[in-house]
Amino acid sequence: MKKMKFVHVLKGTFLALMATMLIGLVSSCKNDDDDDIPGAGKSHKVVFKAIASSGSDIDVAVYGIDGNPTTASSLSGTTWTSPEVTSEAGAYGANVAVGATGVNASSTLKVQIWVDGELKKEGTSSGQVLSASASYTF
Repeated sequence: MKKMKFVHVLKGTFLALMATMLIGLVSSCKNDDDDDIPGAGKSHKVVFKAIASSGSDIDVAVYGIDGNPTTASSLSGTTWTSPEVTSEAGAYGANVAVGATGVNASSTLKVQIWVDGELKKEGTSSGQVLSASASYTF
């Protein structure tokens, strides 16, 4: 019982640190001169997805555009899809981090970032404590 509680605390701490790091990275890279940024001036339709191996359980997801994260907690099951998010024109990038519990050491978790209907980025994790993330620059 204590081990499971420790795992959940560890997972929550990791996801919070990951989200903070991703937001900090994107915020520090923001360029006021949008002329040099590919895709600047356009809005995008973004969907975040997570797929875990059979028997695994997705717990939490943190996702967003630039420095505007959304947390989806108390999740369950082997798949998760965010609502479609529309980026503002000139947005820099999209980020996602997802945590899950696997059934054994060979369990897997894959996260994806879909932009305007196209898969742009994937991140993976394996093991019993799963945490996968991905970032995409527009």
